[in-house]
Amino acid sequence: MIVWSSIPTVSIVICAAWCISEIALGRLLHSKGSSALDRSSLRLLWIAIVPSISVGCYLGGHRIGYVAAGAATVSLCGLMLIVIGLVIRWVAIVTLRRYFTTDVSIQHEHKLMSADIYAIVRHPAYSGSLLSFLGLGLTYANWLSTVVIFVPILCAFLYRIKVEEAALTAYFGESYAAYRDKVKRLIPLVY
Repeated sequence: MIVWSSIPTVSIVICAAWCISEIALGRLLHSKGSSALDRSSLRLLWIAIVPSISVGCYLGGHRIGYVAAGAATVSLCGLMLIVIGLVIRWVAIVTLRRYFTTDVSIQHEHKLMSADIYAIVRHPAYSGSLLSFLGLGLTYANWLSTVVIFVPILCAFLYRIKVEEAALTAYFGESYAAYRDKVKRLIPLVY
């Protein structure tokens, strides 16, 4: 059983693994061709992520916005959301295999993935990431950290999704439109 005093240590280990995995993804799975389709969405994501996490962690560390009631439970739920989000993200990445890149691009002989986790939501890697960012804010048991971390990153991901869907629609045409009409964007059966 995880006790309250060990949550910060566990959080650091999980977040370090998360950070290392994202750096590795960025280095290894950036498309080899032109990133013109990306329309600076990857840059915008990093511009949103770095300051949001920095400010959110500062606020959380200084307990500005801290909510004491149920703090241990909220922190533990936050950690679980980070892990669940990472699992969802990695399942999505492994499912796409060679078609996954960190920037928006269309690969040679690109295939539309609409099975497995992609039958549940169109952008499961983004759903997983967003779940992890929400969890990061919650690990501080801090409403202000949660808002500062989650909202700007959500806005950047929504832009990224718009860019990616334009590229997919241009490449796959009606088959992507039919898939888009059938499967929700980020949250199964909701959005």
